[in-house]
Amino acid sequence: MAVSNPAQPGVVCLGRLDESVVAALLDRFGLSLVALADGAELSGSYWGAPEAGLRGVHLYARPDTPIHSILHETAHYVCMSDTRRSDLYGDAGGDDLEECAVCYLQILLAEHLPAPMGRQRMLQDMDSWGYSFRQGSAAAWFAGDGQEARAWLAAHGLIDTAGRVTFRLRREGGGCA
Repeated sequence: MAVSNPAQPGVVCLGRLDESVVAALLDRFGLSLVALADGAELSGSYWGAPEAGLRGVHLYARPDTPIHSILHETAHYVCMSDTRRSDLYGDAGGDDLEECAVCYLQILLAEHLPAPMGRQRMLQDMDSWGYSFRQGSAAAWFAGDGQEARAWLAAHGLIDTAGRVTFRLRREGGGCA
């Protein structure tokens, strides 16, 4: 999986949702949404504006920050080890399988936000933004190769046996809290 960052219109951005709903979802993981004004600098953004930024327990976003970016960075926070989480500033790190687990988890997290977001819209927005999967689309990957990512999430206690988000964080040694 690779990600490019073209300025593609049409993806759902924070400005289209109630910020308090997004903040409540992030809070379930101990993350604080720092909603910034249009044009503000996005501290901790790996890709640069308008992508979300991670700095410690704070996720920075503006009205033009795509929801897929907010949920992707949230999923990074959830999937990383305690050690990486404690030094977090922009680059979440991790290996290829963890990155795939992050993508899978962001799709599941989209189901916890109101319309226009949801699983199908997240898959569409990932394709529109430039996420690139060997199977050709986010939906095909989610149903196919994504099962390896699903197994990783389950092994770390981040989803249950039915594939539902547990709202836990990965801990050292693979467990969760």
